[in-house]
Amino acid sequence: MSSTYNARSATSYEHFMGRWSRQLSLRFVEFAGVSDAERILDVGCGTGSLTRIMLESADLKSIVGVDLADIYLESARQTIRDPRVDFKTGDATSLPFADKSFDRAFAMLVLHFVSDAKKAVGEMRRVVRSGGVVAATVWDGLGGMPALRLFWDAAATLGLADGKVLRDFYFRSMTRPNEMLAAWFEAGLKSVQQTSITIRFEYENFSDYWFPIAAGEAALGKFALSLAPEQRAALEAAVRNVYLGGEPDGPRSFAHDRLGLQRHRLSGSRFAAL
Repeated sequence: MSSTYNARSATSYEHFMGRWSRQLSLRFVEFAGVSDAERILDVGCGTGSLTRIMLESADLKSIVGVDLADIYLESARQTIRDPRVDFKTGDATSLPFADKSFDRAFAMLVLHFVSDAKKAVGEMRRVVRSGGVVAATVWDGLGGMPALRLFWDAAATLGLADGKVLRDFYFRSMTRPNEMLAAWFEAGLKSVQQTSITIRFEYENFSDYWFPIAAGEAALGKFALSLAPEQRAALEAAVRNVYLGGEPDGPRSFAHDRLGLQRHRLSGSRFAAL
């Protein structure tokens, strides 16, 4: 098991992150590129947000999506029935594919949950052909995720989240400045380019925000469910207060940032890390 992500429900995941992943997927594919007749590997495919966008972006030969969460894979299989797509249970640090099996490998919002992210980068490099592309996205957990910092900052203020808990969220693997850049150099990739992508998280009201947390999804939900009932109620009230910001309950919009890298492996070839 190489992932620290807490996967409980495909429905809750879609509410927590999947709806925003679909926005990011288009920008990610525009950055890293796909071309007709290519074989693509989607590492940490989840419920298939990126796979859907890639299918719409080019006439691909095939896509293989791998993930450790079978509940997400089953959802992806039910909603994406294209014969060119195959979803498999797989570990990013030990990909079950031969060397140079793919034209491109993508990892969207995955590496910061992988216990040995550098090994995962090496595995993606291994399974992509010479001249192919490796691309990845990670969260800017410290300064680029205000909607989720509402939760953690409130937990810290109440004394419920200690330094280790906060560090595990704010400074996940591959999210520090230039950490991915260094990993791409270490993997032997060349001509790295770096960029940042911003999308907005839009919530209808506080209940829309809080639902997947109450359902126990992801690190926020896992943490919330670990608290005593009275602590959880206090945390919900504090987060609600920050969400409202002194105004009536209703829609809120938060800009979220992802860090980006792109690197060329050989002359005329491209390896990307977003």
